[in-house]
Amino acid sequence: MKNAHASGRQRLNLTLPGALVEEAKALGLNLSRACESGLEAAVAAERARRWQAENCAFFDWYNAKVEADGLILAQYRQF
Repeated sequence: MKNAHASGRQRLNLTLPGALVEEAKALGLNLSRACESGLEAAVAAERARRWQAENCAFFDWYNAKVEADGLILAQYRQF
């Protein structure tokens, strides 16, 4: 893999807004870690969005069933 390290990390060239980079440096932030955290959050959000889209038909079916028949095991609810 191009630019891959033994640690599984990959070196990349990124273009970021200069003012943002300067402010991050002034605040003592680790730019690599901040970019990694942002990318992790973006990947997690996209995975969640895709999972919801892939399972939308089931959610629609289940919600319609609950609307029509009520909650399964509702008679056993203590609240």
